[in-house]
Amino acid sequence: MAETQEKIIVGLDIGTTKVCAIVGRANQYGKVDILGMGKVASHGGVTRGVVSNIDRTVAAIQAAIKEASEKSNVDIQRVEVGIAGAHINSLQHRGMIIRNDGETEINADDLKKLENDMFKLAVKPGDRILHVIPQEYTVDDEPGIIDPIGMSGVKVEGNFHIITGQISAAKNIHKCVEKSNLEVSDIALEPLASSEAVLSSDELEAGVVLVDIGGGTTDVAIFHDNIICHTAVIPYGGNIITEDIKQGCNVMKAHAELLKVKFGSALANELDENEIVTIPGIRGRAAKEISVKNLSMIIQARIQEIMELVDFEIKHSGVGNIAGGIVITGGGSQLKHVDQLAEFVTGLDARIGYPNEHLAKGMVEEVKSPIYATGVGLVLRGLAADRVSGGDNTGKRTKPSGEKGGGIFTQIKKWLKDEVDVEDFKQ
Repeated sequence: MAETQEKIIVGLDIGTTKVCAIVGRANQYGKVDILGMGKVASHGGVTRGVVSNIDRTVAAIQAAIKEASEKSNVDIQRVEVGIAGAHINSLQHRGMIIRNDGETEINADDLKKLENDMFKLAVKPGDRILHVIPQEYTVDDEPGIIDPIGMSGVKVEGNFHIITGQISAAKNIHKCVEKSNLEVSDIALEPLASSEAVLSSDELEAGVVLVDIGGGTTDVAIFHDNIICHTAVIPYGGNIITEDIKQGCNVMKAHAELLKVKFGSALANELDENEIVTIPGIRGRAAKEISVKNLSMIIQARIQEIMELVDFEIKHSGVGNIAGGIVITGGGSQLKHVDQLAEFVTGLDARIGYPNEHLAKGMVEEVKSPIYATGVGLVLRGLAADRVSGGDNTGKRTKPSGEKGGGIFTQIKKWLKDEVDVEDFKQ
């Protein structure tokens, strides 16, 4: 008989190339025991992180959940879901309130009023403000205050990091999960979930850039002083590299993907001029020889473009000190020398982010790969909520890395409950 899901969390990563379900629970040492995992190809159901075919996505979710359930012997009913895609944007905005009495202490209601005012900002048609994250406050022209509660003052100002996205994308993810006979415990921004799995507390304090290279997009999240300061989505990922190889080497897509994974490198100069890979011809045609150096030149061009866009986001963020460097995760991080190219382009130290720190020994070895950072991060977020809510996953969330206001996408739940047709939000 299958176990119930009490105190067991399932992270569901609905990506462009794969749908992955990871089942985990915390052990007595605070580490995560992975009980099972299911992974299937998306089969075209998701494009650049956004659901583009409901039926295919539902089929992939059901297959991944079934595999994870069988391996873990857990009756899966609720899932923590990630959301990403090029529709996610962020901006900085400043708000201010004037209090009637400067002698009384500033309280949580004052800060909540400031935060609620941010939700009144005008955004693009079809977009909604999904979350408002406080950065710092100014009280009577005294800047740099992290927590002004208890202070006295008349004028209270706040800097906020605001994340927006198309509500139709969130609704479609929710619809796919519900059609799979599952309940959504929470929806989390995927780069924030990945940060839970691969970033250390020292990096979050010193300043760090998380670069999650997925199949359809590259997610960027910049942290400083344990607060998320900037988020961005670059509309390029591993799939476009595969397409570049397909066109540049004149091969089939399946062969292009194999060439990328097995022989690809982000630095062509590191490879021998004479190294050749032979791939079989189509339907009896002669075999084709591919220069590994030429292959890597194609890959390097695209990765360099992605890293230049990352560098632009770093400069655009205004975060001056990033002592923690860059942490690269996701499927694209498995390309050889990608961290070295990132260092060359940005001038910052770089490393590959593995979700090892929070995982117990003896767990599924495959989950230690960077491609599962988002799934593991979703499990970690769910366990944080479970500790607060006593195991029913309905209580208030703790404050994960970079968040001062609780769960990142609690605002989505409000919109999901509205009696509004999804089509009304589409541009």
